[in-house]
Amino acid sequence: MFPSLVTEHIAKVRQQVEQACLKFGRNPLDVQVLAVSKTQPAEAIRAAAATGQQAFGENYLQEALQKQQQLADFPELEWHFIGAIQSNKTRELAENFAWLHTLDRLKIAQRLNDQRPAHLPPLKVLIQVNISDEASKAGVAPAEALALAKQVMQLPRLALCGLMCIPKATEDFTEQRQAFAQLAALQADLKQALPTANLNTLSMGMSSDLEAAVAEGSTCVRIGTAIFGLREAKH
Repeated sequence: MFPSLVTEHIAKVRQQVEQACLKFGRNPLDVQVLAVSKTQPAEAIRAAAATGQQAFGENYLQEALQKQQQLADFPELEWHFIGAIQSNKTRELAENFAWLHTLDRLKIAQRLNDQRPAHLPPLKVLIQVNISDEASKAGVAPAEALALAKQVMQLPRLALCGLMCIPKATEDFTEQRQAFAQLAALQADLKQALPTANLNTLSMGMSSDLEAAVAEGSTCVRIGTAIFGLREAKH
């Protein structure tokens, strides 16, 4: 994609976020746009970074590591891993990312904690919740989130920051809001049960359901298509 188009699209997404925030009584500064750059070339990320965009989400580890090397001249970029986690990849995740949105197993949490380099700050993690109870989706059941949160909080090299979900796809605005409202309610329950935790992040909402997510309290919307256009097939 031409850099000018990326610039134009990011401006449009930021405007959409701002409009949604104003519509639902939110402060636009409380909602971060995470640019989902999976399968996109480093040049597209450079174009986005030139607009001031700093947070980028990647799903595929090896692809992400390659792009991090290509973009080493942008040390201010903040890399978020938002894909499925394999046990044999945890060391590279722990060493090369600031955020991880898809934690759903204690085993993975323990490996990430043990492998997080001492010179880096604790890895910020979100517990992925399978809010729509889909067999095809990763994530803990809502009823299991508290137990996992308590366990993660015992790991000093991880910083538990909140929750993430990918609800069942629907174009119905009311249904979209209902799913996100469930995650927001779960966040409120966890905050009450764990008063010392800093569970202020809700990673929810993508290009197709951004407004509903903002309406229900999202603090991080993961936007790929609306910024970079349709993704190329991953080879």
